Amino acid sequence: MRQNQTTSTAKSNARVDACLAVVADALDDLKAKNITVLDVAQLTDVTERIVIAEGTSNRHLKALADNVAVKAKAQGFLPLGVEGQGLSDWTLIDLGAVVVHVMMPQARKFYDLEGLWGAQAVKQLA
Repeated sequence: MRQNQTTSTAKSNARVDACLAVVADALDDLKAKNITVLDVAQLTDVTERIVIAEGTSNRHLKALADNVAVKAKAQGFLPLGVEGQGLSDWTLIDLGAVVVHVMMPQARKFYDLEGLWGAQAVKQLA
C-alpha cells in the first residue's frame, strides 16, 4: 500500500511540474512580468501551486490568460474555469493543481496574494 502512495505522489508531482512548465512557457511567450510560483499544497486541498504574474495593460492580461488557457489545453491540462477576463485588472485561470493569477501591478500589490497565503515562493520565473 505504501509503495502505491509513493508512486501516486510521484506521478502527481510530475504532472504538477509539467503543468507549471506549460504555464511558465505561455507567460514567458507574451512577456509576463514578475512571475512567482507559490507552493500551497500544505495549506489547501483545492490546489497545489499558485502562479502569480503581472501584465502591463488590460489587453496584455487578456492575451496572457488566453495564451495560458490555449497552451494548457493543447498539452492536456483542461482549464476548469477562467474568471475576470475583459476589463478587469485581475484574471484567474484554474487548471486544477495549478491556479494562475494574471494581474496588473497595482492589483497585485493591493490584494497581496503572497502575504494572504503566507506561502514561500517556490521560485521566481521572471
